[in-house]
Amino acid sequence: MDYEINNETLYICSLGNKKSKIYESNNEYEVNLNASKVIEHSCEYFGSTMEGRQLGTKALIGVTHKSPIYIEESSNIIFFPLNSPRNENCSWVSFNNILSYKQGKDQKSTIIKFKNGKELEVLASIGTVTNQILRSSRLQVVLNDRKQRI
Repeated sequence: MDYEINNETLYICSLGNKKSKIYESNNEYEVNLNASKVIEHSCEYFGSTMEGRQLGTKALIGVTHKSPIYIEESSNIIFFPLNSPRNENCSWVSFNNILSYKQGKDQKSTIIKFKNGKELEVLASIGTVTNQILRSSRLQVVLNDRKQRI
């Protein structure tokens, strides 16, 4: 099954073995691609490449590792990785759908509450999630600033 990220996509969790689980506001899917491949496919679907989006992030905010990326600009869809996208187990979170987050059951997890009320515990420290949210926010502000100048 091919899957294109949309405004309802909340979280893409790699399950290893080239599979991932996609959480939407009201649905869940399993696909035969790891999460970074879903991201890559969605970037291509919307007319770019994942590498191009990563280079864009580098040009806009100087981030080169674990870069948040715009999947689709007109809908303001930004996703950030929880670890290196080169890692097969890398999962991705929708920045735009996050309402709040807090420490998980241990130091290695964070509970993210999405705008639709759904909560998911992700395998990343609260420090990692905070850093990725700040990077995503900076990316959004810088690009929106440039759009307004046009």
